[in-house]
Amino acid sequence: MKKVAIYLRVSTDEQEKGLQSQEHAIKQWCKNHGYKKSQVTFYRDLGKSGKNLKRPAFKKLESAIFMGKHDTVICWALNRLSRSQRDGVNLLHDWLDKDIRIVSISQQFDWSGDMGKMVAGIMFAIAEWWREEHIKATKRGLKRAKDKGIQLGKRSTLDLNEIQSMIDGGHTMQDIAKELKVSRQTIWNARKRMEPAA
Repeated sequence: MKKVAIYLRVSTDEQEKGLQSQEHAIKQWCKNHGYKKSQVTFYRDLGKSGKNLKRPAFKKLESAIFMGKHDTVICWALNRLSRSQRDGVNLLHDWLDKDIRIVSISQQFDWSGDMGKMVAGIMFAIAEWWREEHIKATKRGLKRAKDKGIQLGKRSTLDLNEIQSMIDGGHTMQDIAKELKVSRQTIWNARKRMEPAA
């Protein structure tokens, strides 16, 4: 009997807790559907983006499928397999052509058959569009901040003597912040550090 493959992935901006919650839910699903521990093989990619398919555990999973070790792949959601529409659709078509059953438990869908291919294609397209929109919004926000002269990232060091000289010279907090390309709050915090303790 072929083993069931369970694929788990969390990206770099997610916590290990996410991997554990995926695993717990999938184990419960397997138990409810009569799969025994001896029938299941886990593939875990922690801190790996779904942007491409070059992930260590994912490569092992693909190799095992190629060697005929699995006839079913279970994941939390399709975007755990891939966040790219092209890669995701190609992957699904490839696996379904090999009669691999693909189940995503959070979407409560078995992706086998022609209907599964069609619905998966639509879902991958929506997921990729959403990701691209998020990237565009982030870039717009960073550009607006940069256009306003806001320092992006952490300033390595602030010269407290320089700040004090500017204060003594009659510069406002806003002028100093603009000149040093930091927020007014950063200048305010620096000024508080310069004040002698009461």
